Parts: sequence; C-alpha cells; structure tokens
Amino acid sequence: MKEQNATYRIMDLDETERPRERLAQLGPQALSQAELIAILLRVGVPGENAVQVAQRLLSEFGGLVGLHRASYDEICQQHGLGPAKAAQLKAAIELGRRLTLETPEERPAIHSPADAAGLVQYEMGALEQEELRVMLLDTRNRVQDIITVYRGSVNSSQVRVGELFKAAIRKNASNIIVIHNHPSGDPAPSPDDIALTRAIVQAGKLMDIDVLDHLVIGRGKYVSLKERGLGFGG
Repeated sequence: MKEQNATYRIMDLDETERPRERLAQLGPQALSQAELIAILLRVGVPGENAVQVAQRLLSEFGGLVGLHRASYDEICQQHGLGPAKAAQLKAAIELGRRLTLETPEERPAIHSPADAAGLVQYEMGALEQEELRVMLLDTRNRVQDIITVYRGSVNSSQVRVGELFKAAIRKNASNIIVIHNHPSGDPAPSPDDIALTRAIVQAGKLMDIDVLDHLVIGRGKYVSLKERGLGFGG
C-alpha cells in the first residue's frame, strides 16, 4: 500500500535519465518536450514519474500548441497538477512567447513569409478568437514591434484601415506585415480577407509604407496572400 501511494520524483529515475542532469550535461536543446516540462513539474504522482506525467499532458492536449491553448483551469484539473504547477507551466510558455522580441539588438529580420509566420504562429495558432496584428519593420526588414490592432471579427467592413498604420507612422516603420488568425484552424483566405488586403495595400501606397504581406494563421500552418497574389495585384 505504501508503494502505491508513493510520489515519483525525478530523483527516482536512473541518473543518466534525469532531465536536470541531462540538461546540465547536454544543454536544453537535447531534451525532449516531456523532459523540459518534467523539470517544471519536479515530481510525479503514484504510478507516474514527472516525465510520464509530462508525456500524458502533451498527449492529452495535443502537444505544446494544445498546452498553450489550454486554460489555466483545464491544466489545474489534470491528475497530478494543481494551481502551483499549472501556473508554472503557463508562466514558462508565456516567457517563451515573449523572448523573441525582448532584446532589441537581436531583433529578427524578415526575409520570407515563413520568417514572419514563425514569430507568431505558435501563439496565434492557439487563439480562440480572431486577432489582427501589424508587424512593424525597419528599412532592413528587422522587426521593431508586433502590435495587436483588433480582437474579434476581422473583416473588411469592420476594420478601419487607417488604424493599421497608426503605430507604423508613430514608430517610423518603413514596411509592415499584416497578420490575422482563423480560430477554426483553416488558414484559407476568405473573400473578406482578400478585400481587406487590397484596401490595406492601397492605403500603404498613399502613406508611403510598403505592405509586404498579409498572413492568415491557422493551426500549424499559414497562408501568405502575397505569395498567392491575392489582394496585391494591380
């Protein structure tokens, strides 16, 4: 009975399998997602060590993106987790999200739609409602900032195109990329998306700000309207 009620700790693993020791020896990039999460959890539950609990979480929520999408309360309800561990997981995921643009001298440069999508897809693919963001770029296409302009329904009749350029003008951005998500997970552009793109591109020409692209983010994938020639012709 005592063995059944025992809590399984990382220290109960063989030394060569302990995530913390492996991280110290090999670096964090060598660890699996489950091992990294296990370091945050620290202890397991009866019948599962911390790595197994982490594997169960990833399976239950469909990977890191699903874990990011999950609410704090949903994580709390998982066996072996409570408010403290749920808070640790959500905090770690949020820190990862903020890291990319934290250091000005390390601002990424955008050379392709994939570069732009890579900066936001992890987060925006997990959103449960539509958001429209504007990525501000300098003359060398380095990211200055990413501004959320709209939350809720994003369509050509409700979006005021001038709002998309306010931050660009204020920060003297040379170029912008417009990005919004489809919570359904399907990034296929709608007729409204194309109409909005056309209006934004035309407004950019008047303001001498180049609209490099409009990306639609889905779950694990994206569409570049520029690559498809939608809203950018003529």
